[in-house]
Amino acid sequence: MIVATESNLTNELKPLFSEKLDLGKGISSKGIKVVSDKEIVTIVKPDSLEPELHYYPRVLNSIIHPVVLSFFNLGNEMIARRYCHLNSHVDEKVLYQILCYSPEHFKWAGSDLFNVATKSGKKQMVVVETNSCPSGQKSMPSIDENHAYMGYKKLLANSLGSAALSQPHGSTGKLAVIYDKNIMEASGYAVALADMTNENVFLVPYYNESPNSHIKWIASDEDNSIGETLHIRDELNNWHEIRACFRYVTQKPWNRIPIKTKTKILNPVVSCLAGGRNKMMASFAYEMYNIELRESGLSIRFPETIKNVTKSEIPQILKSMDYLAVLKDPYSNAGQGVYTILDKSQLSDFMNSHHHYEKFIVQSLVGNSEWSSHAKDESYYHVCTVPNAKGEVYVNDIRMMVSGSESGFSPLCIYSRRARKPLVSVLNEYSAKNSWDMLGTNLSVKQDDGSWTTETGRLSLMDHKDFNKLGLGIDDLIDCYIQTVLSTIAIDKMCKRLINSDKSFNFELFSNLNTDKSLIDEIRK
Repeated sequence: MIVATESNLTNELKPLFSEKLDLGKGISSKGIKVVSDKEIVTIVKPDSLEPELHYYPRVLNSIIHPVVLSFFNLGNEMIARRYCHLNSHVDEKVLYQILCYSPEHFKWAGSDLFNVATKSGKKQMVVVETNSCPSGQKSMPSIDENHAYMGYKKLLANSLGSAALSQPHGSTGKLAVIYDKNIMEASGYAVALADMTNENVFLVPYYNESPNSHIKWIASDEDNSIGETLHIRDELNNWHEIRACFRYVTQKPWNRIPIKTKTKILNPVVSCLAGGRNKMMASFAYEMYNIELRESGLSIRFPETIKNVTKSEIPQILKSMDYLAVLKDPYSNAGQGVYTILDKSQLSDFMNSHHHYEKFIVQSLVGNSEWSSHAKDESYYHVCTVPNAKGEVYVNDIRMMVSGSESGFSPLCIYSRRARKPLVSVLNEYSAKNSWDMLGTNLSVKQDDGSWTTETGRLSLMDHKDFNKLGLGIDDLIDCYIQTVLSTIAIDKMCKRLINSDKSFNFELFSNLNTDKSLIDEIRK
């Protein structure tokens, strides 16, 4: 049985339950138990898959576009060959080795990319950010109709690993999925994990700023050299040791999950600190890896970024950028803490608002060909969607999710999101003031009560209906994949730098690169 709490039963799930579920009665015809307690732990049993609970309805009825299917069937060797055929300056052997890289820490990633063009008309993909707990499974049409779990099972098999999935002889350790949003996918992973192992799996809410009395971390020995073990309390008040867990905890995970754990976690929290939930460190990671890649002809493309900027420094920096920039709280996600600045009034609004953290990043803005930031290296503008009947085009991004294993990387999911309003060619006071509506693509919306809803009307699937509107070809998907793999490797390498030989966290290096005292204090608590 799956549990949906009243607080986390967001709009992304309500359409599924609308005919089956009465919140007042508590139990649906599909066995969905509704509770109001954020500390209810659900036991998910094997053979309990109900696809309509883990995919959007339109996904279940969609047919994957043949171009997308062809991309998924290529394999890394053919991808490297095709990319280097079009980019003769790239070393094919090096690219193939990169695609076969086995990540040590950051094994599950999703990059958001913009399809952009330069002033000369050259098209390419640019990495906006890389996420350590990315969504995507619920939005991906089936690649193989004979496999009901699609990407859920593939990710767990590739990246969590057989050692964690198997029950060690004599061990009492259990399996769990912990989450603080996106119960549709979190529960999908739990169901797939239960089926793969033929074990019961705990589905566990783990919200920020909640008591979380159903969860505790216990040191494995006196000096905690091994790391802490996760324990979960069930509804009978029995505590269970967890040997491995899948993590869909996205909101400041470092304030309640230890960096060093005996419990195997996909992904460990260091992947968030190193760049997966930290745009500041991601920028450092990209720059460091680009230096390493210099001789290969490859590089991670990302907007020009100024790091560790205090609030008082922002006005002068934006003046030098003609007030066309993006300001970011480096540690937020789901579209939160991102501010598109197109004029002085928007900057004034930002400066007059309260911000929890002390340091920000300033990035060049990707806009229209008539108004984008003039970056030092290259200026970009949005290619956008194919024009509609009204001649309107929309800013959109592409989410590419990948998994890493001992044999290298493979793509898992792709989807696209568009902005609420069409992109204008001429700015005026109204369009500048409402710039997020035509530049922001994230579908997640945080409501006043702290819960999340999703604007699925702006979601574009990789199916026959939506894909052609994006104006993408197989080489664009290959570029997305390679940029995602490069950014994931960069963050994994940063993880390695931040983990000492005794598996402890290198606070000295981290605080030298990421100088925000408020964040450092959160991690040390």
